[in-house]
Parts: sequence; C-alpha cells; structure tokens
Amino acid sequence: MNKKLKARERATINVVAKALSDVFRPSYFPLLGFVLLFLFTYLSLLPWQLKLLLLALVYVMTLFLPAVGVYMYRRVHKLSLQDLQLRRNRLVPYVLHIICYCLLLYFLNNIQAPSFVSGIIVISLLVQCVCTVTNLWWKISVHSAGMGAIIGALVSYSFIFHFNPVWWLCLALLFSGLVNSSRMLLRQHTLWQVLGGTLVGFLCGLVGLFI
Repeated sequence: MNKKLKARERATINVVAKALSDVFRPSYFPLLGFVLLFLFTYLSLLPWQLKLLLLALVYVMTLFLPAVGVYMYRRVHKLSLQDLQLRRNRLVPYVLHIICYCLLLYFLNNIQAPSFVSGIIVISLLVQCVCTVTNLWWKISVHSAGMGAIIGALVSYSFIFHFNPVWWLCLALLFSGLVNSSRMLLRQHTLWQVLGGTLVGFLCGLVGLFI
C-alpha cells in the first residue's frame, strides 16, 4: 500500500512539474510582456487594432516561426522531442529563435518603438545568446534563465515607471522557485544548472532595457 501511495504521489508530482515546465516556457514571455505593457502603461491608449496587430506580429516571430523551424529541423534529422534535450542537438533551435527575434527587433527599431518595448526582445535575445554560448560546454536551464529575466526586468521597469515592484517580485520569485524545482524533479537539470540559469537571466533582464 505504501509503495502504491508513494508511486501515485510521485506520478502526481511529475504531472505538476511537467505542467509548470510547459506553461512557463521562455518563448511565451515576450508575448506576455507585450500584453502587460498594453495593460499597465500608457500604451493602453493605443487603438485596439494596432495592439492586436503588434501582438500578432510578436506571436508569429517568437512562437510560430521558431516552432515551424524546429519542427522542420526535427523532421529532416529525424529527432524526437527527447533528442532535443541533448546539448549537442540544441544549437540549431537556439539559432532559429535568435534569427526570428533579431528580425522582430529590426522591425521594432524601424517603427521607432519605445526602448522599453523593444527592450523585451533585447532581453530575450541576450538570454538566448548567453545560453547558446554556455550550452556549448555546459548545459544551463533556459527555463530558469527565463524566470530570472522576468525578475531582472521587473527591477528595471520599476526604475523606468517608478512603481513599487515588491509584490510583483514576490510573485515572480515564487514561480521561479516552482519552475526551477520542476526542472530538477523532471531530472532535466541539476541545482547548479538552474541557479546558473536564474543568475544569467536576472543579469540580462537587469541590463537589457538600458542597452
């Protein structure tokens, strides 16, 4: 009975950990960042048609096109999703994401978007570039880096918009801990890999808006 109960608890924990990993994918964060800017800054005054157009563009460049590129890469090289977890197979997906993000940043600069808007993409690019280089010799958690970037970006935005970020930071730290724990429970990363990812993301989020 005890063994069955422990096995059931372990299975439940794995399901929750998998759900957290899926929900808090770093690729979702740029779109979430734009939504928050449209809700809580003066950008809320923009026409809803323009906001939808920009959100659609961010979705296509940060989620749709990279996903299509990674899918084609998997089909050509006959790789499973598990194969992509291997460090040697992660370089091409990273590069595909970086290219799409660079194109989006180029467009935002061309339309003279405010720096705090394009800064979301700059932070994401910094995180991806650092993680790509680091993963050449040491596997680092991109999930953790994404959560760390949110924490760092909150600090930076609090200086730009002069708001008290304490409660937002508490929420971000809570979810960061949950996501980091989920990556270790799923045996995707070690403690040092998630801590390293969090530190990298935090530093990128802290300086990305001011580059």
